[in-house]
Amino acid sequence: MSLFSSLTNRIFFGSALLAVVSIGIAIYNVNVAVTAQAEAELRRGLNEAATVIEEYRRVLFEHFTREARLIADLPRLKATVDLNDPPTMESVAEAYREQLGADLFLVTGRNGQVLAAISGGGVPSDEALPGIRSAAVGHEATTFWPHPGGILQVVSVPIWINPEEPEIMGTLNVGFSLNDRAAARFRALTDSEIAFGVNGAIQASTLSPTVWPTLAPLLAREGLSPSLTIDGSEYIVMTRALSGAQTALGPAVPAAQTGQPVAMAVILRSRTERLRFLNTLHTSLLFTAFVAVLAATLLSYGIARTVTRPLGAITATMRETAVTGDLTRRIALPAGARWEDEDARLVATTFNAMTESIARFQREAAQRERLSSLGRLSTVVAHEIRNPLMIIKTALRALRSDDVSAAQVRTAVADIDEEVARLNRIVTEVLDFARPIHFDLVPVDVNALCEDAARASTAEPADVRITLRLDRSLPEIVTDPERLRLTLVNILTNARHSVAGREATALEPNRIVLETSRWADGRVQIEVRDRGAGIAAEDLPRVFDPYFTTRRTGTGLGLAISRNIIEGLGGTITVHSRPGQGTQVRIELPTGEARAS
Repeated sequence: MSLFSSLTNRIFFGSALLAVVSIGIAIYNVNVAVTAQAEAELRRGLNEAATVIEEYRRVLFEHFTREARLIADLPRLKATVDLNDPPTMESVAEAYREQLGADLFLVTGRNGQVLAAISGGGVPSDEALPGIRSAAVGHEATTFWPHPGGILQVVSVPIWINPEEPEIMGTLNVGFSLNDRAAARFRALTDSEIAFGVNGAIQASTLSPTVWPTLAPLLAREGLSPSLTIDGSEYIVMTRALSGAQTALGPAVPAAQTGQPVAMAVILRSRTERLRFLNTLHTSLLFTAFVAVLAATLLSYGIARTVTRPLGAITATMRETAVTGDLTRRIALPAGARWEDEDARLVATTFNAMTESIARFQREAAQRERLSSLGRLSTVVAHEIRNPLMIIKTALRALRSDDVSAAQVRTAVADIDEEVARLNRIVTEVLDFARPIHFDLVPVDVNALCEDAARASTAEPADVRITLRLDRSLPEIVTDPERLRLTLVNILTNARHSVAGREATALEPNRIVLETSRWADGRVQIEVRDRGAGIAAEDLPRVFDPYFTTRRTGTGLGLAISRNIIEGLGGTITVHSRPGQGTQVRIELPTGEARAS
């Protein structure tokens, strides 16, 4: 007994597969940890981007606030405002706007009238009035003005004289625009997509305007939002409110306190793009896992195949036995195999002994069945013979008539001849079925025999074509060619009758396929398939019963005799059929010396 002849020993060595499981768990944990770290880094980067935007905007806003206070306190501006002359104010305001680099420079007088409005946005809208009114009573205010192409963030400061007893002369409103250019600058700083919105609508963004309606609902709340898919890329999103800024001279009044809607910044980072590096990591991990699993598989294969090969041969033979109904199949036992499994050999030997006993029982049972069926068939044979005898008797009565004509004589003789042939056929089939068949075994070319049977079965004109699919590599087999040819002609004739009763179409022509092939264990398979009417499920188990037929002119002994012939030659014959889909008859024959019953 060798070390590996026991199944228990091989299972012990198969524990090496635990290495594969360990590697898989380790790689999975690494993958999960790296992915979680990347996700956390992505969210951290999003928070940093939002902070950068807010700080940049706050510093810029404080700059404009300080500059606005300084300009509002200049004597030149106060003198020009006191003149209350818009043309004069326009030229002064344009000079200050250019020096300041502001996107908006708007001056109002004592009564709130606009003295100068230097901006692409035009005169102040209704959204700007609360901020201007607040500055007109001495309070600085921060407001956001929607305008074409973006949002203006405006600081409104009062213009006054005599700070101890202030006299409000008007207001100065200076702002900068959060537009597409500003969003592009922020994107360069933060490596994120930026959008600005107010009043529930996006006013500027680094993304295409076609996706702005998708971003608009994000303005309703502040903070991190669920992931969003845009143009096939997945983004994580954070919304940040743009509040008023704390200045050195005191806090500006936030927009919310002036009755203004708060502007929002939407920061988006592509999760798809940021985590793309994980694809390379996953590929590397998968490759490592593949190499490890391959090594473990190759190691275990040499061990496992010593179990799987014999068991596979056993289960394949059992499966073929279940499909074909052939209980005489045997499992080939290899001789002197180094890694042969004792348990599998014991199972195969037991199975072969069982099938040998079953085959012997089948031969004896078949012989007893043929003998006992003679008694059961006596009434059927009597019925089959009575009809031809009655026809012959009627024809003879017509011949006894004195005035019988030549045409009547010919008709009567033809009827007698036909019925005598029918009686002879019935008697021959009964004898073939009842008596033991003696075979003349010779080497035969199966393909040539099939071609001859196909020609013989199509002797009568019929709109049915037989297609031959012959395996030319098949060896010669030892069998009785005449008996086998008779069986094939009988099966092909049945197929022709089945197909002829069905209307042919372009997709399903009236065609019969006769195919030969090499089967397992060196056997030869002959298969006849048709697309005829098929056999009903309740009739299929009785197709080999003597005198069972569904054709009006059939005798019911054809398939019964065919089975006797095939089984006498050591082969098997099976029938598979579905109503409306056709029938398949499969014959399997050994290539060696056939066994006669």
